[in-house]
Amino acid sequence: MIPFSVLDLSPIVEGGTAAQSFRNTLSLAQRAEALGYQRYWLAEHHGMPGIASAATAVVIGHVAAGTSRIRVGAGGIMLPNHSPMVIAEQFGTLASLFPGRIDLGLGRAPGSDQATARALRRDLQSDSDQFPQDVLELMGYFDPVGSGQTLRAIPAAGLHVPFWILGSSLFGAQLAAEFGLPYAFASHFAPGQMMSAVEIYRARFKPSKQLAKPYVMLGYNVFAADTDAEARLLATSQQQAFVNLRGGRPSMLQPPVPGYLEMLPPQASAMLDQALSCSAIGGPDTVRKALGDFISRTGVDELMLTSQIYDHQARLHSYEIAAEVRESIRPRAAI
Repeated sequence: MIPFSVLDLSPIVEGGTAAQSFRNTLSLAQRAEALGYQRYWLAEHHGMPGIASAATAVVIGHVAAGTSRIRVGAGGIMLPNHSPMVIAEQFGTLASLFPGRIDLGLGRAPGSDQATARALRRDLQSDSDQFPQDVLELMGYFDPVGSGQTLRAIPAAGLHVPFWILGSSLFGAQLAAEFGLPYAFASHFAPGQMMSAVEIYRARFKPSKQLAKPYVMLGYNVFAADTDAEARLLATSQQQAFVNLRGGRPSMLQPPVPGYLEMLPPQASAMLDQALSCSAIGGPDTVRKALGDFISRTGVDELMLTSQIYDHQARLHSYEIAAEVRESIRPRAAI
């Protein structure tokens, strides 16, 4: 069985608050730990009405403090928004508080619009073109302190925090391969270049002190319920969120809407078909087959499941079903 993990955006639902979202995040993390999920990652987004995890390192600390075994990390930190030294200090602190449990996934997208990015950074002198250099600088802060070294990130120096490269294009795949780091692809919302990116990463991978051979994790949406019809209804909250976001109207996570897909114009429906093509929507048997087919097609090493469901209990149940069917998945050899 390949490992299953959780990607959480700490969704703020319509009528809810960020405080409620953080309580739900901890509740889901504790349930995921009990169900045997490998890791629990939180994503950095800014200025989004429906996402509460903007201060990602703070929420990671909240989750790690409320769990005991599951790995907790960032999926990811958008490094152009930050000084590498600040991130080293934050994650060195987390690794000191929760030794052996912290992951650091790194992305080069802003996770926001340009105005928000400017407010975060005060200027836009740091950009995605500097991402490889920023990753190297950040990794260097975790090396043991050398003789005569004056610039130090305390308490990061000398600590081991696994680094990951995140991406939704070929650039991240090439960088992860060159640096010898594990690679996580955002196929849960941008699947277009998934197979090409995975092939490039595996073909060009160079072993490093962190990783001896390629390791691929893919994002995947799961909307699981007791019946296919119920799952299709639950999935409409995420579908509304995508349509609103692509239309320039980011929103809180909306309640499910019966017949939502039938209401959409063809262009919006086609967009959803493409963006959310890496999804399992249905009852246990449907989800089992979809997961098995995806694992067989990609040869993935680990799946990171995200389940943007409006009702928290239904969301917990979705992850419970995914954990249950995982034990009976028998993937074919990867194509």
